Amino acid sequence: MIHTYSGETISFDIVYKKRKSMSISINLYGEIEVQAPKGTSEESVLQSVEGKWDWIQQKLKEMQARSQGPKKKVYDHGERFLYLGNEYPIQVSQDITIKQDYVLFEEGRLQIVVKQLEDEKVKQALKRFYYQKCKSLVERSIQSHQSNFKIKPRSIRITDNNSNWGTCDFKQQLTFNWKLAMAPQQVIDYVVIHEMCHMVHLNHDRSFWRLVGKIMPNYKEQENWLALSSWKMTV
Repeated sequence: MIHTYSGETISFDIVYKKRKSMSISINLYGEIEVQAPKGTSEESVLQSVEGKWDWIQQKLKEMQARSQGPKKKVYDHGERFLYLGNEYPIQVSQDITIKQDYVLFEEGRLQIVVKQLEDEKVKQALKRFYYQKCKSLVERSIQSHQSNFKIKPRSIRITDNNSNWGTCDFKQQLTFNWKLAMAPQQVIDYVVIHEMCHMVHLNHDRSFWRLVGKIMPNYKEQENWLALSSWKMTV
């Protein structure tokens, strides 16, 4: 079905099922599907779609941006970076008296203070900030979920490994990608739980996923966030 609303036109499929309410989903290819209870009128379906119009448009814009890949960052006032799932503008200032460049998250901004106003200095200050925040966030999450496990991690490291969000080896040594600090807390918790479960089950067998699901029943939502949003986690 093709429908125009608020100056925008979309196409979507309607699937009638034995269910009590309507749901709208968009897959990785931008295809929209409306699942509706059997007997639902077309007018009711359109009302439901229009009620979610802003959400639909936002998701379609995100998918278009994702297909184009991350844009090159500018290390100047107003450029936005992810932190705990939200994008915040940076504000850069110079202070030649400081011993080390640093970043503070204050008043909805990432305040970056550097000795030299150079892009690379700003970039490295941001990376250091994410490393430090990731370590504290991960440690706090591990402590929060430790009661679910009899085994404790032997060590916790933050790394620059772009091929994994986290790893656990046979010695119960956990490593995590520093970019996790850009993700929502629930996503960080999922990655932590995932790796802690590997302390019990080293592979991804049924027992492993059963344990993950027992601790975090909605873990697939967190996996979905990473699948859809990891391309934006750049510095």
